[in-house]
Amino acid sequence: MSTEYGIIDAWMQHPNMNFSNHSMFESLRRWTGQQLLTEELPVELTVAAMDQAGVSRGLLCAWWSPSGPLISNEEVAAHVKKYPSRFIGVAAVDLYKPMDGIRELRRCVKKLGFKALRIVQWLWGLPPTDRRYYPLYAECIELDIPVCLQVGHTGPLRPSETGRPIPYIDEVAIEFPELKMVCGHIGYPWTLEMVAVATKHENVYIDTSAYVSKRYPPELVNYMKKAGSKKVLFGTNYPMITADACLKDLGAFALGEEVKKLFLHDNAARVFKL
Repeated sequence: MSTEYGIIDAWMQHPNMNFSNHSMFESLRRWTGQQLLTEELPVELTVAAMDQAGVSRGLLCAWWSPSGPLISNEEVAAHVKKYPSRFIGVAAVDLYKPMDGIRELRRCVKKLGFKALRIVQWLWGLPPTDRRYYPLYAECIELDIPVCLQVGHTGPLRPSETGRPIPYIDEVAIEFPELKMVCGHIGYPWTLEMVAVATKHENVYIDTSAYVSKRYPPELVNYMKKAGSKKVLFGTNYPMITADACLKDLGAFALGEEVKKLFLHDNAARVFKL
């Protein structure tokens, strides 16, 4: 999709073999037809996929699990350094070691220029109201960066409970009203809950990662067109889905140019301070 302003992808990864070949992604490989990697992929393939869809910049995520990094902050920093005009780093840290996690987050933001923290709750089996998150939420507020969380069911073979918008996102927003939260994967099958929570709380946002546009629920599209025009960010969850595939049917919604620009560019630029 060609735009004069360039599209921003709010959730993407450049995969390594450790990440892509993990057994927990077996279901995603089955759905998407992707094969196990036999060698590490050059980051240029990710840049090419962005170019094909007119994505100018992407929030490139690190992943940290209880067993350690799946995609390290250093890997993400190397990709950002190689393509500084295309990638923005999103940090991941160890929830089980709160002070180490805080120090690592500070390093990523202050020294590496990262713009957000990503926590994928189902990796830890902990809802976002768990005490282990709270020191990191406080640090995100101090650093003036968003925390990016997952909402909705899990595609990987892990329980989905940690992705419920109500009660978890709602309660965190009540206790940390200054915390900017970007909730990826639209909250399905609890999308209406996610819309309600984003409407209720000033600093709660939704990104559409992991869903092609033709699968956006009607309640989300209606929200984007009206009260939620400044609350929804475009995302892919690449390499699970390419931006080209995500955007293919967007025109069917007749969003209008102003709403489309907010969705594809302006909201992410504002929330992540790009």
